[in-house]
Amino acid sequence: MKRKNSLWISSVSIVLLITGLYSCKKDEQKPSDTPSAIQNEEELITTFTITLADAAGVQPTAVATFRDTDGEGGNTPTTFDYIVLQSNTTYNATITLLNESVAPAENISEEVHEEGDEHIFCFEPTNSNVTITRTDSDGTYGIGLTSDWTTGDASSGTVLISLKHQPGVKNGTCEPGETDIELLFNVEVQ
Repeated sequence: MKRKNSLWISSVSIVLLITGLYSCKKDEQKPSDTPSAIQNEEELITTFTITLADAAGVQPTAVATFRDTDGEGGNTPTTFDYIVLQSNTTYNATITLLNESVAPAENISEEVHEEGDEHIFCFEPTNSNVTITRTDSDGTYGIGLTSDWTTGDASSGTVLISLKHQPGVKNGTCEPGETDIELLFNVEVQ
């Protein structure tokens, strides 16, 4: 009889041990009761190039590049060009964004275009006689990968160019969202 009780107690102990191990394992695999925040993994933008082509095809094309291959912080940018434009001219501008920290370089402009309803470029001229209008759209609001830059008389100033990331809050303005990149270009209108 002792042997039977002993066997029965051992069997119950093993069942409880296995059940306990299984339930612990199951608890570890349970999804959290609170949903995790959906995070947008920010893309590294190491290179920003703006190409401005005269809409009439008369003036030379202007190209300005900002390049910081190790990203924000670390080493100083290796390239930060001035934008030089001719007076009384309309330019068709195109922005190209790259991540050159990987090989081959990743074209971030494609992602901004695909997620156009979450991105907007903001242009703030100061003391430069230039008017800037976004020419591409997400169907509701402008994006700014392409724009028209119309110059007036000769001037010297700056244009602050910012890319805002606005998932779920894009309203056509530059107020909401986070800044993906912000550059202050010196602009010379000759």
